[in-house]
Amino acid sequence: MSAQPSAVGDAAEITRLRSLFARQQTAFLAHPYPAASERRAHLKALRAALRRHQDRIAQAIGDDFGGRAPFESKLVDVLGPVLEINHALGHLGSWMRSRGRRTELVFATNRAYVMYQPKGVVGVIAPWNYPVYLALGPLTAALAAGNRAMLKMSEFTPRTCVAVRTMLAECFDEDRVAVVGGAVEAAQAFAGLPFDHLVFTGSPAIAPHVMRAAAANLTPVTLELGGKSPAIVAPGADLAAAARAVAHGKAFNGGQTCVAPDYALVPRAQVGVFAAAVAAAFRALYPTVTNVADYTAIVTDRQYARQLALLADARAGGASVEAVGATGGDRRLPLHVITGVTDGMRVAREEIFGPLLPVIGYDQVADAIAYVAARPRPLALYPFGFGGEALATLLERTHAGGVTVNDWGWHVFNHDLPFGGSGTSGMGTYHGAEGFRELSHAKAVFKRHRFFPVWLFYPPYGTLVQRLVVWLYLGRRPP
Repeated sequence: MSAQPSAVGDAAEITRLRSLFARQQTAFLAHPYPAASERRAHLKALRAALRRHQDRIAQAIGDDFGGRAPFESKLVDVLGPVLEINHALGHLGSWMRSRGRRTELVFATNRAYVMYQPKGVVGVIAPWNYPVYLALGPLTAALAAGNRAMLKMSEFTPRTCVAVRTMLAECFDEDRVAVVGGAVEAAQAFAGLPFDHLVFTGSPAIAPHVMRAAAANLTPVTLELGGKSPAIVAPGADLAAAARAVAHGKAFNGGQTCVAPDYALVPRAQVGVFAAAVAAAFRALYPTVTNVADYTAIVTDRQYARQLALLADARAGGASVEAVGATGGDRRLPLHVITGVTDGMRVAREEIFGPLLPVIGYDQVADAIAYVAARPRPLALYPFGFGGEALATLLERTHAGGVTVNDWGWHVFNHDLPFGGSGTSGMGTYHGAEGFRELSHAKAVFKRHRFFPVWLFYPPYGTLVQRLVVWLYLGRRPP
């Protein structure tokens, strides 16, 4: 199991984070609107640091997980932030530009526009599953928007926390970007700071506690949560292709991905064929699950025990469970395909967050849509084999944070698209222009033309002009 900080260490981090916050507040007040050139320099420095430290980051994540493919870590936790930085650098000038708006007709000749102003000090609470990407993604948006930022790393990835802190110290003073660790008490203290914005990525169970802490300071929050993201396989879809994509999504990072396909809805007559195709696809991807460099371990003993408990509950409820490979002693858990799932089983109710795949049959596409719509809104949705009007209907009738059609997860990795949840899967967005705006204040500016006769709206009321305006807009003829 990953090492966890002691109570003494937690207390030290709480003292440190409060001091860092005060420093960042003071620094922001002294320099509240960084120029585009300064923001670009910060983003380029972050990108260069990621490239220099990629091997150390991959090693640290692998050590924290007890086994994670270095390429998998580089693909998401290093390449992901680099792609996001590249996108921000290419669009920053456009994002920062003030946007002209139309005035109402009665205020014609005046000027109206929106300027995007840095909010101030942004807090980011990152999870353990993609500890670098989900810390540096919001950081990229914060720096592009001209803010300062504090990152709270997970207690389950302490080595990664040290690696990120070391990397960022090379290119930023702590009054601009700071990293803190610690466990539950430190996280509670962090969420309770009066940030100008707080970004939390984690579970729906923890999110209300974060919101309550933020509410005490009226801190706006962005919540990136999880949920049971469905794959919906259409009648007539290419089952082999769909099975390969779902198997990859379930196996990537050991299934410990907030946008992983949580379960599959399949035409009832094809449940057995699809389940076998997913198992075959998994075997092709990972011929030997245990003790292989390409397959990620479950992060902690506690998380591993939870996966086993989910399986035991499904078996006790009468489900059929196929283990696609042997289970070793190093927390590498192979894919388990589960059929005969009923609503009372935990795998049907809880976000799985591991390599367990319930395959659930449906009779009509309308039934599959109703199944998804009747449950909490997922973070992602994956239709396979839908096109034209059928796809449009599916997208209109279901809610999800984002969608990848005929595959899984790629909408998250395309940084011109917003990334965010809906309902219980989150609120707010980041990535791309939406991320810049999320962490900026859209300040409305109205500039009166010097010759505009504003006094026509002053009292005493009842002048001819005032009566004509009321008649024009409210439909009442002036007396």
